[in-house]
Amino acid sequence: MNNKSVALATPSSVAMPDAAAVTAAGGGILRVGIVEDNAGLRRGFMRLVNHAPGMACAGAWAEAESALAQLPALQADVVLMDIHLPAMSGIECTARLKQLCPQTQVIMVTVYEDADSIFRALQAGACGYMLKRASAEQILDAIHEVRNGGAPMTSGIARKVVQAFQKTPATAGETTGLSERETQILELCAQGFVNKEIADRLNISYWTVKNHVKHVYEKLHVRSRSEALMKFVAEKPFPLAAPSPNSH
Repeated sequence: MNNKSVALATPSSVAMPDAAAVTAAGGGILRVGIVEDNAGLRRGFMRLVNHAPGMACAGAWAEAESALAQLPALQADVVLMDIHLPAMSGIECTARLKQLCPQTQVIMVTVYEDADSIFRALQAGACGYMLKRASAEQILDAIHEVRNGGAPMTSGIARKVVQAFQKTPATAGETTGLSERETQILELCAQGFVNKEIADRLNISYWTVKNHVKHVYEKLHVRSRSEALMKFVAEKPFPLAAPSPNSH
């Protein structure tokens, strides 16, 4: 796939898939919902998803209210969410959607790069944050990554997250109760690495990483990676040094 942006690489119109057929496909099909008020970009995302192997568009909406009314029944695996929508914002829509469909993963795809928008979106339950100028390939990679437990971010956004580590004053909180290994893993999660990549970097098994992540959730009293990262960002003044592959 080329590196043109999604908006430039798509036609002016695309047919809407049969949502019932998408739901019935089940199992191997990754069902993606789209909430985007720009008609051209919405069609572009639909075409991108429908032409990607193993993916199908479960539905697409121009505003949050209709999406919230229909998404629970469609059981989308991943939702691409714009922030600026006509009435309810994408951030509020994300928060409500996560209450209705806790298993649905939300990726913000927006033009907003300010730290406030980023952290409000993550706090609402988004697990990824991509800019609309990202290439089609980057958007598809983000969809796969978030389904594999990752937290995909455009590189510029990831840098802002790192800067937030540096600017946040130290506070005593729940993350101080994490072990050194758990903290290392959470730091790598904050950098967008998925569990398999973390296992490779730390020279431990994939299942060991999953077990550590489970313990992190229990200790921080959270239910998702984004919630854990929000607490971690809020309580750590600086990023940890790169972990040694052989440390335990």
